[in-house]
Formats: sequence, structure tokens, C-alpha cells
Amino acid sequence: MNHQPVDTTTATSFLPMVSVVVPIYNGEADLPELINCLLSQTYPKDRVEYLLVDNNSSDRTLTILKASAENCPITIHPLSENQIQSSYAARNTGIRAARGEIIVFTDADCRPQPQWLNALIQPFVNKEVVIVAGEILALPGTTLLEQHADRQETLSQKHTLKHPFRPYGQTANLAIRRIALEKAGLFRPYLTTGGDADICWRILEENIGRLEFAPNAIVQHRHRATLKELQSQWRRYGRSNRYLHELHGVDLMREITLKESGYRLVRWLLKEIPRDIKKAIAGKATLVDLLNTPIGLFTAKARTAGQREAKLPENAKIIDRL
Repeated sequence: MNHQPVDTTTATSFLPMVSVVVPIYNGEADLPELINCLLSQTYPKDRVEYLLVDNNSSDRTLTILKASAENCPITIHPLSENQIQSSYAARNTGIRAARGEIIVFTDADCRPQPQWLNALIQPFVNKEVVIVAGEILALPGTTLLEQHADRQETLSQKHTLKHPFRPYGQTANLAIRRIALEKAGLFRPYLTTGGDADICWRILEENIGRLEFAPNAIVQHRHRATLKELQSQWRRYGRSNRYLHELHGVDLMREITLKESGYRLVRWLLKEIPRDIKKAIAGKATLVDLLNTPIGLFTAKARTAGQREAKLPENAKIIDRL
């Protein structure tokens, strides 16, 4: 994984056709803001199309998509994927309909910033680059859990780009050359999590080209605001690791033992709380600092449970092809 400066003179004349694919499930509430973000993109409107794929929603998502596509200054193609309930299957539907040389991915609950596409596409001026990952920053949050996740930079690509097996980019902010998808295949349509790592690793394994990081290509995303949402998020991380272990031989994450959990809680009560209370009185710590350890243990337990309980379905091994 590299991050190298781009020759701005060359980059300004480099305007490949781009197809942005967004899978959407029950995204009625997110669509107005998402479409406003797409409208605000500074990339030339005649060089980009937006393929918004409804994945069998039960709300008004598809109706809103069709209405948005009419008389719109940007090119929106409303599509449907009703056979397989999976964001990866929906992305594949978008890829198959795409005309672009570069296929870009984001999600309905993401908020791409105006310069997003410009910054994300620029590294492709180098023909060796076949994958570009942009950065994911948090939308402003007010709850304790959102503030904790923001402090930990949970969503940031810096974690996935430093993965000990191989770097990869999350599909919330990712771009791939079409030729790489033609050679390595599309997403595994029946996979429910871990598909972003899987597709990046398959491309990198075939030595088609390299991955680049574009830190200025920014989308914003919400952190989980409740314990239930947080638990679901970290269980999914655990399931993802199990699936990637079975598909690519990735090491399983070590489980935190009961003894370790007990030690960390005692340390938190006897050492960390008194220390952080003193800092809080001095205005140098907040409630987020005071609760960092128990929240960390909660997420670790959820991740462990997800990894332990997951089993890769046989059909999740299927790779779609163009």
C-alpha cells in the first residue's frame, strides 16, 4: 500500500469515465442527504454516473430513486437486486450495469464531501494503481458511544490499510479499475461481511496492480449510538474475521480470557478511574476517558462472540464474474 503525490498538471487532464455504485436497503431516510452529496461533487458531471441499487427494500427507497433520476442534473440509474439479500450482490448488479473505467463504491448512510471523487480518482493516473481507498471520517456525534468511537477512529481506513495479512479498503470509500474486476471477479454475492477485504485481496494476490491511499478523498459516516448497535457492529467484525480465515487463511483473533477481563476491570477501578478523575477535575479528561476500558471490553467480547459463532456458508464461496 502506498501514498504518493500525484502530478497535479497531469491529474487535471485525467478524467476517466466513473461509475459510482451504492447498494441501498431501506434507505429512505438517508437518500435526500446522499443525493445532495452526489449533486455537490466537483468531478465533471458528464464523466460520472451513479448506479443506486435497491436491495429489496420494504420502504419507499426504489420509488424515491426513480423520482430522483427524473430531471436530475446528474446521471442517476435506479437499479434493483431482489434475488439475493446482500449488499455485495447489489454492488455486483451495479457493476454489471456500469459503463465506467473506474468503479467507485460508497454506502447510502455515507456523506461524500464535494472533492471526494476528484481526490479518489487522481491516483489512477498511475497505471500501476488498480485500487484506491479514500478516508472515512465520523459525522458529528453527541452520544457517549459515538464520542468513544470517534476517539478510537473506529471507521478510519488506517486500520484496514495496516491489516497484518494484506491491506484493503472498506467499500464505504473504495475505487477499483474495471479491468481488475474483469480479471479477479466481482464480489461474492452470498457473503454477508468481509467482502471488501476479500475482493481487494483477490486482486492483489493476482498481481494485477497495487493499492493506493487517497487521504483527501473523504466520506463521513455515522458511528453507532446505542449499545445494541455497537454490539452488532463488533459481532460483524468477528464474523468477518472468521470468514476471511476460512477464505484466505487469516489468523483468528485471540480471545480475551475471563482472567484477563477481570484483571483489566480491577486495574480500571483501582488505577485508571482515580487517575482520570484527577484529569477530569483539571479539565484534561472526559467521561469518554473514564469509560474507555469497559467499552473496550464490551466490544472485544462482542467481536469474540461473532468470530466464535460464525460459520462460512458454502454458497458464500461463490465468486460472481462479469
